[in-house]
Amino acid sequence: MTRFNQTGTRAAVNSPIKTEKVASGTTYEGAPGYARDPKSELFTLAVANMVGENSFYEKADARDERYERLIGDVAVSDPKWISEFLRWLRTEGNMRSASLVGAVEAVRARLGDEKSSQEISNRKIIDSVLQRADEPGEMLAYYVSRYGRNIPKPIKRGIADAIVRMYSEYTLLKYDTASHGYRFADVIDLVHPSTDKPWQGELFKYAINRRHNRDDATPLGLGMIRNNQQLRKIAGEWPEALLSTEHLKRAGMTWEDALSLVGNKVDKAKLWEAMIPNMGIMALARNLRNFDQAGVSDAAIAPVIAKFTDPETVAKSRMFPFRWLAAHRNAPSLRWGHALDQALTHSLANVPALPGRTLILVDMSGSMWSPTAGRMSDMRRCDVAAVFGAALAMRAENAKLVIFGIGSATVPVRKGESLLTLVGRTIKEMGGTDTISALRTHFAGHDRVIILTDEQAMMWGGSIYVDQGTVSTSVPANVPMYTWNLAGYTYGHAPSGTATRHTFAGMSDAAFKLIPLLERGQNAPWPWKV
Repeated sequence: MTRFNQTGTRAAVNSPIKTEKVASGTTYEGAPGYARDPKSELFTLAVANMVGENSFYEKADARDERYERLIGDVAVSDPKWISEFLRWLRTEGNMRSASLVGAVEAVRARLGDEKSSQEISNRKIIDSVLQRADEPGEMLAYYVSRYGRNIPKPIKRGIADAIVRMYSEYTLLKYDTASHGYRFADVIDLVHPSTDKPWQGELFKYAINRRHNRDDATPLGLGMIRNNQQLRKIAGEWPEALLSTEHLKRAGMTWEDALSLVGNKVDKAKLWEAMIPNMGIMALARNLRNFDQAGVSDAAIAPVIAKFTDPETVAKSRMFPFRWLAAHRNAPSLRWGHALDQALTHSLANVPALPGRTLILVDMSGSMWSPTAGRMSDMRRCDVAAVFGAALAMRAENAKLVIFGIGSATVPVRKGESLLTLVGRTIKEMGGTDTISALRTHFAGHDRVIILTDEQAMMWGGSIYVDQGTVSTSVPANVPMYTWNLAGYTYGHAPSGTATRHTFAGMSDAAFKLIPLLERGQNAPWPWKV
């Protein structure tokens, strides 16, 4: 009998997230748990970690402590990897707090290691994760609250590089507010940036004077700030001055400031119509309910619709796909439906059109209903899973979409249906995490299996039965099984990294493009190397 040369035999391929081959622990629900190597555990945790937030099975302090430990260990053992990872985490991964904390902890660990490689610049690690002008202050607040005001030079210099790159008249007007503990001036005083741009030198001095309530005149070179000051004065006597899009733009006036200045003194619809052309796509998506309640005209929202339906604009926004679902839920009128469906579809550009027959399991167990970012978030892990699962099902050649918990159910994929409608039909709470039963019920010779889950599977049949298998053994060994991890707990529900068992992770669609690579028999690298 032939042993290896059989129909369906695939080339052995590797994927980046790796586990041990034999389970050494258990999931939180009692199934065999596979420990990941340090980089894999760090990656799956980081892309789901909002920092300082509880998850369903793990308290915030324990979660953050695990993250800091992993960052420190990997920063010392492989500084090149940690440098590339943290840059990716803040940019393509779009995880803000995790990347800022990660950069600080990586540099601290490397500074405490005498053998740390000098080829990787600590200064550049810090600079690479600072992508928005309020983040230098955020990073300093984190460091000082944890370790005091004796800030290491590489952290100071990295922050200084970042503020020279990011501080401008507009960012000062937008982010340098009294609600922040570390204002622009505080950051400047702590890190002493050096700039060769005369206007920026004037900006730094102005920020310091403003912070300390000095009455020095605003330099002539800071035209936007001067326009802002003048418009604020005029608005006190003539609120209608803020109904000019051009006036708002030249003054760098944010929509938040305009509303707080004259929100109840002018026609709210006209004010929104003046502000809309200057608003970014994320701010637009957050304010659809406000537009409807104010009675903004269809003509005025045409530019908003155009942005939502433009693939390039949506891609540049780097908004997580589930944010478009949140916008849809918050929009009271029907006029946004098609545009939001298009935006959601564009945000999932990396989801492949898989050939053959695909079984897609979406975890709707109780733990998946916990928020993605603690109690302040309006999105749950089940929402993220539903968005990805529905997109995969709609694009696949022949897909069976299943939701599971205690029990399971098929979700029909209807031809011509909108993605948002399919997502809505996919979300239904179903109790525990009986992944094994769902696989045994619905697998029927499919070409691949994709599971979107927090991986906290139960023992098959519960504790009253003798274990008769695992998640991995519920699918034939030669059939690829891809797990999409949405929580980042320590143990996974199946082995990963080689042959036909692979785990990915995150809140974006970026890693879905690894599936076609693996199925072409190619090794799949970390997402920043694709």
